[in-house]
Amino acid sequence: KGVESKFWATYKKVSNEYDDDFLDRANDDMGIILTFAGLFSAVNSTFIIGMQPNPGDTTNALMVQLIQIIATGNVPDISNLSSSTNYSSSAIWMQTLAYASLAFSVLAAFGAVMGKQW
Repeated sequence: KGVESKFWATYKKVSNEYDDDFLDRANDDMGIILTFAGLFSAVNSTFIIGMQPNPGDTTNALMVQLIQIIATGNVPDISNLSSSTNYSSSAIWMQTLAYASLAFSVLAAFGAVMGKQW
């Protein structure tokens, strides 16, 4: 019985060392993933903001129309107002990919936080 108890004591010691090493590495990896996901999300959000149309252009076009109404006195037909959603298909695809990558980055950060708390 002494050999068995020595075996299990050694096994417990070795397995605890291995488990502690594994958890330390996993915790460090989660920290790296969390940092990378946060930085990537910040940069990705900046690009998404940069891809948005300038709201000043729409405001300026509406101001010009208001000035024309005031100057001429007649109200034009509003059915021919241009829509502000004249995006090309490539712009739509770029924004879709940017939002999808932002969503996956936030999901990775969430997974890293949950992993660190577990």
